[in-house]
Amino acid sequence: MEKIDFMKSEYYRNRELSWLSFDERVLGEARDKSLPLFERLKFLSITASNLDEFFMIRVASLKDMVHAKYTKKDIAGLSASEQLELILKATHDLVNLQYSTYNRSLLPALKQQGFTLVTQHENLTKEQKAFVDRYFQENVYPVLTPMAVDSSRPFPLIRNKSLNIGALILEKGEEGVYDFATVQVPSVLPRIVELPEGKDGERRAILLEEIIERNIGQLFLNYDVICAHPYRIMRNADLTIDEDEAADLLKEIQKQLKKRQWGEVIRLEVEDGMDERLLRVLKKEFEIKEADIFQISGPLDLTFLMKMYGMDGFDEYKTSNYRPQPVPDMMTDEDIFTQIRNGDILLHHPYMTFDPVVNFVKQAAKDPNVLAIKQTLYRVSGNSPIIAALAQAAENGKQVSVLVELKARFDEQNNILWAKMLEKAGCHVIYGLKGLKTHSKITLVVRREEDGIRRYVHLGTGNYNDSTAKLYTDCGLLTCAEPIGEDATAVFNMLSGYSEPKSWNKLIVAPIWLRKRFLKLIGRETRNALEGKPGHIIAKMNSLCDKEIIAALYEASAAGVKIELIIRGICCLKVGIPGVSENITVRSIVGNFLEHARIFYFYNDGKEEIYMGSADWMPRNLDKRVEILFPIECERLKKEARHILDVQLADNVKASLLQKDGTYEKIDKRGKALVCAQEYFCREAVERAAKPEEHEIDRVFIPAEHIE
Repeated sequence: MEKIDFMKSEYYRNRELSWLSFDERVLGEARDKSLPLFERLKFLSITASNLDEFFMIRVASLKDMVHAKYTKKDIAGLSASEQLELILKATHDLVNLQYSTYNRSLLPALKQQGFTLVTQHENLTKEQKAFVDRYFQENVYPVLTPMAVDSSRPFPLIRNKSLNIGALILEKGEEGVYDFATVQVPSVLPRIVELPEGKDGERRAILLEEIIERNIGQLFLNYDVICAHPYRIMRNADLTIDEDEAADLLKEIQKQLKKRQWGEVIRLEVEDGMDERLLRVLKKEFEIKEADIFQISGPLDLTFLMKMYGMDGFDEYKTSNYRPQPVPDMMTDEDIFTQIRNGDILLHHPYMTFDPVVNFVKQAAKDPNVLAIKQTLYRVSGNSPIIAALAQAAENGKQVSVLVELKARFDEQNNILWAKMLEKAGCHVIYGLKGLKTHSKITLVVRREEDGIRRYVHLGTGNYNDSTAKLYTDCGLLTCAEPIGEDATAVFNMLSGYSEPKSWNKLIVAPIWLRKRFLKLIGRETRNALEGKPGHIIAKMNSLCDKEIIAALYEASAAGVKIELIIRGICCLKVGIPGVSENITVRSIVGNFLEHARIFYFYNDGKEEIYMGSADWMPRNLDKRVEILFPIECERLKKEARHILDVQLADNVKASLLQKDGTYEKIDKRGKALVCAQEYFCREAVERAAKPEEHEIDRVFIPAEHIE
């Protein structure tokens, strides 16, 4: 039998195109008429925000490769220029679908429910025009900074992602050459301005840029405004940091953050129908190609829809907010350390509250028996109670060591501020590691007890962020098992010094050991299948694009291993390749919460192993980050973890299945009871909190007909 080459490029999908299909799935939620109207607005806003980041980082990186004449092909055999060509075509299609959804579906639906967004200032009534003009004079005009360009005034810096209005102006009474002028739509003012309610009781609003455009002549009193249109640019925001040359990582990142505002313009959005003369000026100044210009049929930057989502008075058109429930194992009057000593505790957010994680650090900060607290921080909330507790612990005389990852993308400035604050409070602060991002989520509390020193550990799949913990699905483990405590100490010694343990008890740590362990676990299922034993892998993660891992999965599938993947976003693996991936299924769940947990199940000839961790199956996670994978060993908790996977595999409402051609299709629900995993977990958490004494769940997934 001919040996199969599992590394052939045609067996892999391009990472960026796969990501765009994820944003299409998010857009699918905005187009789903069964969802409450304002939820659809929210999802459309998310697609716009996602696309911004995609351009600033991924498209920017590809453009850098083209400029550098980088010729190495990607996992799917495409050069950087080939990828850009395909991406731009797919993105134009996606943007057209966004605005078709906005104009043809959402705006009419809003009007039906008594809310009109006036899209052109010319359509205002006489009374509304008077209101808008007064609003401009009193609130907007004092904030604006109009900037004209001529021989004495150079073209101004246009900030990344800012919304601007460009105009061509000509001195009154003059003929001939016009000048270019621009004004930034101020982000400090509300973009949605509500108009006085009409006699019909209908609510109406107008966007700020329309108000400015209507009154733009007042900014250039001695000139005629020939035309005025909104535009928006996206710059390369991918930081390039030479850590070997940087004497001070903190200062180097601060310097690079300033450069973001001067990055190459990689995308220009303009209003559809913009005056060709004005468009030529922008095209020339930003040195941008036609393919990178997006002519938009509607308001630029749809992220304003998230502000609309937050407007008062439309609660009946939104999904009611879910309140995270208490953790059944922790519904006693005992202190948190006693609760952990009673047995390992599995947390499942946001269905279970994130409060125990915050309280773990808070109680450790106050407890006189706690000697030390050590924690890694990647992204935290704006007013983080965890940061406050760490600072208090240091002020209380405890040894507090915190690794604050300064290279957390788009959170760099935040993390610099937190790091400085913690240092002032007396904490030992480490600014990440040279050449690596520390993405692991671990907290170690060292406590003096009657029988000696005991170590308490929290390990998680998501960030120590109390805000996003209400929106992201994640898992965590609280334990005081001595082998994990020893490993946790070794992790922090490795982060703070140069101590690299020769072996680990339970934890598996990237970048040195994790890839090998995953390949070993997949390989074991392959060998068992070749020996005629059942092989089964279930893996849940955000992204899968590591070629070596995918090749190992292909080999396992070819050997007969059943592989079920739950992957929210990027998936470079192809299903249904004869003799290669016929035993692999891939599903993506896009719902009200962002699926973020990483859970890995291996059948192991009946001796099942389940792991959780901070790492996806991506080269950056396995080779360029400090990540931690931890086992779930308590049999009761293993049942709970498997239950989480089983419910997600049964989802036929929010899940989409990857097809042979690379598209995703919703599951056919005809004749089947509906299973929405996220709604199921919400109901289950409420029921378990109501009867904590009965909280142990059955390993077998409850049949769908009993859910509804």
